[in-house]
Amino acid sequence: MVSDRFPPWLVKRLPNPSKAHHVKSLMRSKNLHTVCEEARCPNLVDCFSRGTATFMIGGDICTRTCGYCSVSKGDPLTLDSLEPLNVAETAKCMKLKHVVVTMVNRDDLQDGASEHVAETVSAIRSKIPSAKIEVLVSDFLGDFKSVEKVVLSKPDVFNHNMETVRRLFPKIRPNGDFQRSLEVLSVAKEIDPKIFTKSGVMVGLGEKEEDVFSLMDDLRDPNIKCDIITIGQYLQPQKKAIPVKEYIHPDVYERYRVAAKKKGFSYVFAGPFVRSSYNAAEALELAQGELTESSLDLEGRKYMTDSGLGENVSPVRRKKNINLFTQVQYE
Repeated sequence: MVSDRFPPWLVKRLPNPSKAHHVKSLMRSKNLHTVCEEARCPNLVDCFSRGTATFMIGGDICTRTCGYCSVSKGDPLTLDSLEPLNVAETAKCMKLKHVVVTMVNRDDLQDGASEHVAETVSAIRSKIPSAKIEVLVSDFLGDFKSVEKVVLSKPDVFNHNMETVRRLFPKIRPNGDFQRSLEVLSVAKEIDPKIFTKSGVMVGLGEKEEDVFSLMDDLRDPNIKCDIITIGQYLQPQKKAIPVKEYIHPDVYERYRVAAKKKGFSYVFAGPFVRSSYNAAEALELAQGELTESSLDLEGRKYMTDSGLGENVSPVRRKKNINLFTQVQYE
């Protein structure tokens, strides 16, 4: 299918969406949320159809107002004490071998919901002892005791997304702090040197390639030693969100992959549809050396040019109300 709004590397064929209904029904029956739905991820149908999902705990209302995110913002409800067990039981029902748990920011709570995250990790470990567990957490407002609480619950992967480069950070994450986010990753590695640390960044927000290379250097600083980096195209999730500046060509992602490997990352996922939680199990296996290459073309390699000089594309602006997501063709 040809799109008149998106370059070809941002048009994908997906399974029939009816196959995803089982996962949605399962989540609703346990009063659970997924970041796939709340953040309007373009990979939702793909993941749900394969029987995978990223749990989002702490409720579905975030205390921060990041302009790139579609998760509801406001005053959250009281934590659901049954949520950790419900996540664990649902993950077991789904027969997940790699469970990814993310969270909304809970700045209203003294510990930022870190105890709730730790309880969820423990519940999953109790129900599925063999599963790999990955957490994607907030910066806990720099409360490193909260970071410690999560790390000591022994997840296999500790993920905290930088989301953007240093130069754009104040605009993209006005409630965050660039250095604080780096310190969260540093503290996690200091507490448990064996844990895999991971961070993700969105591109297409107006950053330069040099900005991304600089972020890589920050993440590979000897005091941080981040293991895995994910780099993916930012897609405006709703009309009022921060607009896309440009669609990044697959050749650029290849330069990011080459640079990240040279800088010492255990693994780098970089491509149009890459998200920090998408295909997380494979990312960990690749980082551990258990796999040698990805089974999916998440990185848009088939659209790379022989010259390596493919150009980024500016978005087409339209006045009428349109779907802001990638155009897809269902099988």
